[in-house]
Amino acid sequence: MANGSVRVRFCPSPTGNPHVGLVRTALFNWAFARHTGGTFVFRIEDTDAARDSEESYVQLLDSLRWLGFDWDEGPEVGGPHAPYRQSQRMDLYKDVAKKLLDGGYAYHCYCTTEELDARRDAARAAGKPSGYDGHCRDLTAEQVAAYEAEGRTPIVRFRMPDEPITFTDLVRGELTFTPENVPDYGIVRANGAPLYTLVNPVDDALMEITHVLRGEDLLSSTPRQIALYKALIELGIAKAVPEFGHLPYVMGEGNKKLSKRDPQSSLNLYREQGFLPEGLLNYLSLLGWSLAPDRDIFSIDEMVAAFDIADVNPNPARFDLKKAESINADHIRLLDVKDFTERCRPWLKAPFAPWAPEDFDEAKWQAIAPHAQTRVKVLSEITDNVDFLFLPEPVFDEASWTKAMKEGSDALLTTARAKLFQADWSSPESLKDAVLAAGEEHGLKLGKAQAPVRVAVTGRTVGLPLFESLQVLGKEKTIARIDAALVKLAA
Repeated sequence: MANGSVRVRFCPSPTGNPHVGLVRTALFNWAFARHTGGTFVFRIEDTDAARDSEESYVQLLDSLRWLGFDWDEGPEVGGPHAPYRQSQRMDLYKDVAKKLLDGGYAYHCYCTTEELDARRDAARAAGKPSGYDGHCRDLTAEQVAAYEAEGRTPIVRFRMPDEPITFTDLVRGELTFTPENVPDYGIVRANGAPLYTLVNPVDDALMEITHVLRGEDLLSSTPRQIALYKALIELGIAKAVPEFGHLPYVMGEGNKKLSKRDPQSSLNLYREQGFLPEGLLNYLSLLGWSLAPDRDIFSIDEMVAAFDIADVNPNPARFDLKKAESINADHIRLLDVKDFTERCRPWLKAPFAPWAPEDFDEAKWQAIAPHAQTRVKVLSEITDNVDFLFLPEPVFDEASWTKAMKEGSDALLTTARAKLFQADWSSPESLKDAVLAAGEEHGLKLGKAQAPVRVAVTGRTVGLPLFESLQVLGKEKTIARIDAALVKLAA
């Protein structure tokens, strides 16, 4: 494919929070454009005033920027086909609808909702397709006059061809739709407002989109749009019918399609949990595509270099949170330590951090960060992992306390305190040797010996490497916390 020839678009509606299925669609379009040297067009479909909001629009732009997507044409960037918000293009749609009516490609339909429902019910009862039956396709002037005399306001319907529509889906291969399964459809409401069925293909035509890569849920609308494109070509509005590729469903729990209303689908959820953009995008790319059979971890640049829409698997892809976290953890490990320390900043202060701002110690954070980087799966986990450094005393999880403080723990802690007091605090190995020696005196291996020490000092049974943590916390605070634990055990 020649560089520069590809034009793809990402055209979300600004309704609610962006969801991961939407991001996966954006990613595949963006990667395809960047791989082919083509153009990535970002367009906002905001014609539904009841559902669209400016807040969602701003959030959408912020999310795409956070993910690292750039667009060649669209909001804040401009381009030769501006404006890129449908709410600012209404005159264009009105003009195209008129041309379709004048050319005989569309017609006025005066059927009421009640009449349509009755005829659909009758068709179902007779075992026939229940789509629109073409009742108003060829009304006479007298019939039109009679309907208008009743005060009926028509919608505009597109006249579908009477022969099958076949196209080659870039993901699914050749598909054919028969006329009885694709009836005439509405393109303009009775109040004159254009429907998605008109505005989406009209914008694609006017913006010269060459490839439409979108979700599988829109596959059934494709034959209607192909017929409309052909009409637009005959009217001189479109240059060509774009190629279509329908991306596989993203499934959630219970193998159900991941709904926009499912909390697990919210992009903001993953952002707030501290997923890295590169980790999340790496995982989402695997929902229908892979770089190589034996390789799950790769950079966005590597994806772009290899991405081909023909390699997308048409089968549904299941969203697996554990795998997403695992891949994100791998990307955290790949960060430069300085980059990691900076990316954690939001979780080291209000509203996430439970400590007072003045109790945060930058030197301690810099010292513990390399150890934290090897342990956390998402950045939000950093808060609980390092809170023992900045709180006046550890927050005890009572279950952890009960689990670690077995019979004889007071004696072990007393011995460990003495040995830690005498240890060389410039070396984590020296601190480890001190606890190991305390354990040996009580017939315990290191794993059993260090558990009460960890809970006494950090409040938890699991966390960052213990002896590095003790060294960063310091001798004075470590000894004081062991003393406090002995008092608690004696109570």
